[in-house]
Amino acid sequence: MVATLRVVLDQLASPTDPALAEASRDLTRALIAGAPSGCEVEGIAPAGGDGDPEVPGLAGLRRTALPRRELAAALQLGVGTGIGAGMIHSPTLLAPLVKHDRVHNHDQTVVTVWDLRPWEAPGELSRATVAWHRAMLKRAVKHADAVVVPTHSIGQRLAGIARVGDRIRVIAGASPLGFAVPTDEIGRRRALDLPEGFVLLAGGPAPSDGLEVGFQAIADSGADLPVVVIDVEDGLEPAVADLAQAAGIAERRLHVRGALPASDRAAVFGAALAFLAPSRRVAFPWRIVDALTLGVPVIAASTDVNREVVVDGGELIADTDAAALAGGIGAALASALATTAAAERLAVLSGDRGRVFSWREAADKVWLLHAEL
Repeated sequence: MVATLRVVLDQLASPTDPALAEASRDLTRALIAGAPSGCEVEGIAPAGGDGDPEVPGLAGLRRTALPRRELAAALQLGVGTGIGAGMIHSPTLLAPLVKHDRVHNHDQTVVTVWDLRPWEAPGELSRATVAWHRAMLKRAVKHADAVVVPTHSIGQRLAGIARVGDRIRVIAGASPLGFAVPTDEIGRRRALDLPEGFVLLAGGPAPSDGLEVGFQAIADSGADLPVVVIDVEDGLEPAVADLAQAAGIAERRLHVRGALPASDRAAVFGAALAFLAPSRRVAFPWRIVDALTLGVPVIAASTDVNREVVVDGGELIADTDAAALAGGIGAALASALATTAAAERLAVLSGDRGRVFSWREAADKVWLLHAEL
């Protein structure tokens, strides 16, 4: 008898978050590659979407009765969706969180929470987005067999928000499979109209992204280098430019780009002298993991999440006051750029830590979790 793990692939069929789309794809690929004997992986995707999710090796792909938006609304209300039962793993909260029989029918539903912004900074999101996440977490409290989080600190915070008890499991994310600086990195950066040798940040103008602190840190460091910001949503570039200008960073130095495909993003990291992560958000820091994977020096705010992810792989600045945090990050950046030896030391520490993060290891833990359930 074949045991089928059914993975929800809504982010691949109808992507709304590039990081979660990458995570869904690469976790599924790793689950297929690491499937135990007698096990297979099937995909679940909303009706419609932009073609079939590109995940070779799926035993099958089942489309739901509803398109993505209608499916999300139906799941929020707990009504029928065409997903059915079985052993279901979702890389997000989008899953059929309804009453099921795990003991007799072997039905399982496991969901994942990567970011607590809908609870900790709801003003940065639309009301509909906040309401959906909160409603789905309430349904997870009632019906999920396990809730996966990427760090212990996020799990502890989630336990204070919802009564998930001992159902929390920690399985970290990783950079995309095969994530490496491409051989045509220089050409890719030229196509993106980016310079060589810069300080790199990621995020948008929302306060929890911390760009205001990051820009001030660069100004405080005294480093007269180009500044590149990635993952900026379309239409928010002027707001990011305003934050940079307010910190005294000249327009000629600033280069703002949106979400990039993995190869282009790796090429950008390949020319970064340092990656600054001033955000204090309770969320998995995807771009910190990218920097660690590629051995880019990391200077980050010392939050519970960042301490758990970075450990000794970078410089962690502990100030909570915005001005003091900017000053601390700026001083660390100046020190990192002062000598070649200092930069190389941070790069080695970063690369050593980056080897910890692996989708293959995450997939093994997912298979083990469902076996335990």
